[in-house]
Amino acid sequence: MGQGLWRHKGWTVLGTAVAVLCVAGAAVGHAAIASADLLKVRLGGDSQQTRIVIDLDRSASAKLVSDGAADRRVTVVLPGVTAAPGLQGAGHGLVQTWMVDQTAGGARLQMDLSADAKVKRRFLLPPADGVEHYRYVVDIAPASVSEVRLAKADAPKLRTKLLPVKAELSLKKVVVIDAGHGGHDPGAQGQQGHEKDINLEAAKALRARLEKSGRYKVIMTRETDTYVGLASRVRIAQRADADLFISLHADSGPEPYLRGASVYTLSDKASSRSAQFVSRDDWFMKASLTGDRGVSDILLDLTQRATRNRSAAFAETLVSNIEGRSPMLRRSHRDAGFMVLLAPDVPAVLLEMGFISNPEDEQLLRDPARRNILIGAVGDAIDDYFNQSTRLAAR
Repeated sequence: MGQGLWRHKGWTVLGTAVAVLCVAGAAVGHAAIASADLLKVRLGGDSQQTRIVIDLDRSASAKLVSDGAADRRVTVVLPGVTAAPGLQGAGHGLVQTWMVDQTAGGARLQMDLSADAKVKRRFLLPPADGVEHYRYVVDIAPASVSEVRLAKADAPKLRTKLLPVKAELSLKKVVVIDAGHGGHDPGAQGQQGHEKDINLEAAKALRARLEKSGRYKVIMTRETDTYVGLASRVRIAQRADADLFISLHADSGPEPYLRGASVYTLSDKASSRSAQFVSRDDWFMKASLTGDRGVSDILLDLTQRATRNRSAAFAETLVSNIEGRSPMLRRSHRDAGFMVLLAPDVPAVLLEMGFISNPEDEQLLRDPARRNILIGAVGDAIDDYFNQSTRLAAR
């Protein structure tokens, strides 16, 4: 990045409160709410001052959650902003590593710093000087000993209120694999056993396939024959800040000739159930950085739409990878209101791997060699999905 980033003058700082009030006013007036898209993240400068520029297609505000002085972790959330998956990279200057993910509160930029430093200033630049898009700028500079000492003293109170326990910022994508049923919930019955056992073996095979690549951090909702509540499975994905959630099942039908895999994403009609699920323990309000219910409802709607688009994109990639390698049910991409698909902030699909009520499908799913053909297609679909996301983010 050239030195041009440092030459702009007359910058105007736009307050977060003004932007939030504008959003709330639009909600009251029933006006159409358009979210901003995060286009790109650029870094420049050196160890004395590092500048991060977030390119946006329209104006947006931001919330500084952590300035980095306490634990060398900077967290900035841009409410209502949508970011494509795969925005991440090695750092520059005072920034060691950075990544952007989508949360219920909007797009979240996290940066691990390479030295004691903190955010010194933030501001929004409108289109100007031949640049056609908005730029949100974050400047980071070395922190003094007293600043670091004071920040660390206040860190426990701040972290209790706003921040998760700090873990190493990983560039690996987080994939949560959910083996359906388990424990006292056996699922469908086949000629040779229960669905829960097939689901668990398939989940373990998929975990092995993904971990072998070294690209993913894989989390299982269950690793043994135990029962995990449906809501708990969703919470596992949310707490992990999962980039993708895939629930594995085996179908059952009234006719023994029915066979083939199918993929489900959340239906339009189930969106209201998703909102009810979120509000059951006021989860979204706690994460949305504002106590205004109207603003939170808008952010929830924007988040749901972005998540459903990502889920649909992965479902289509999954179907195209499975076709020709394993039997597929006619109209293989379907929608439903399954509980495990209700998280508004985690792209999710439910894969019915085949019909346990069909002898051929059951044998396919129980035979490790034949099952691995299907699992290989699922793993390839996950690779393709994140590869495509990374290519889009790099444009």
